[in-house]
Amino acid sequence: MTRSIEQAYRVRAVHCDYRASDEEVYAALKRATAPLIRSWDRLKRAGTIAVKFNQDWPLDKVVMFEGQRQQLVSDSVARAVLRLLRENTSAKLYCADASAHQDQEGTTIAHILREFEVEYIDARVGPFVWTAVPGGGRMFDRYPIAERLTAMDAIVSVQKMKNHAFMGITLCLKNLFGLMPVAHPGRPRAYYHHVVRMPYMLADIGRIFNPALSVIDALVGQAEQEWGDGVGTGRIVNGLVAGDHVVATDACGAYLMGHDPKGDWPTPPFRRDRNALLVAAQTGFGSVDLDEIDFVSELKPQPEGTFYCRATDPSETVTSWRRTMCEQAILYRDKRKDFDPYTGEYILLQHGQVRWHDKNGNIRESRRVLAGQWPGYALWLKYVDPEEREGEHFEVYERTLKQIEATTRQ
Repeated sequence: MTRSIEQAYRVRAVHCDYRASDEEVYAALKRATAPLIRSWDRLKRAGTIAVKFNQDWPLDKVVMFEGQRQQLVSDSVARAVLRLLRENTSAKLYCADASAHQDQEGTTIAHILREFEVEYIDARVGPFVWTAVPGGGRMFDRYPIAERLTAMDAIVSVQKMKNHAFMGITLCLKNLFGLMPVAHPGRPRAYYHHVVRMPYMLADIGRIFNPALSVIDALVGQAEQEWGDGVGTGRIVNGLVAGDHVVATDACGAYLMGHDPKGDWPTPPFRRDRNALLVAAQTGFGSVDLDEIDFVSELKPQPEGTFYCRATDPSETVTSWRRTMCEQAILYRDKRKDFDPYTGEYILLQHGQVRWHDKNGNIRESRRVLAGQWPGYALWLKYVDPEEREGEHFEVYERTLKQIEATTRQ
């Protein structure tokens, strides 16, 4: 059923030259966010707000393009977001991240956090709280989240416009992955950055964090993949996108990149896994249907091929990985007691055999190497818990096998 204009998710895309001054960027973002009544209602009620900026990367590897960070949020956009929050709310502001690279002083926007007196929350640090997914999880029933994050009244997600080699696109929903623990006793990142799991997991954490405001920095963007000096391709977009629902915002962002927000694996850019935005919408969180979104844009979609996802592996190999991943998950479910000797450990399961196990889940060798003589067969990573307290939904693997079979028959 199509939503009325009053009910619709609201997204605005405004023109802003990539060479604009801080003041001009602020004015553009103010124009984009002014109509987002639901966002400001939530933010003005909040006593604490955590902003997740896409800003985490080793300082000596930051890629520049036309005077802007090609892969990370620009200083001018970070300043504009914090200034708007300062001017329109009375909340205490935080910047939160579970960095894979450095602490607060190493972040690319550390100087801006000091400028606005914004405290940094290191979400790598516990204690962690096992948090249930509102309305029930689609991949897991609950996830470990840094306790300080669970105490926040509101979350804001600010992301660069980029393609992603694994997920096709990385916008404000994928940005939330950077709030998840890096290592045990939470769950290692590799546990979730995992074929088949990840789109459903992103839909789940979207529900948990449910950002009050989502902002896409599209002054410049990056095609091909998310990271890598000399690999990703810079793009000038001259825009900012803001919305009151993370999935709707990303759907509009994907559309402006020239992608179909309703597209799905194996259609590019979703070469490797399912479209997390579509998964979220199909499970009742947001919409990828532009007819259900109050979307007003000063930008036109980028020409076809401007943004694209790098094919890192042949499609036949990706299909085999997805199929065998599902088969191993179902085998584990059906023969759970066989794995009791590994209780309290992480295992990699391939061909029904435990190829690797570790108490902390630290995989120090590439899974491409660990795959050994079966490079086309996936290794499924699982924490062995006889009580299955994380509540993995094994029916996802059954449905995925059916989808693979239907797709390969076409």
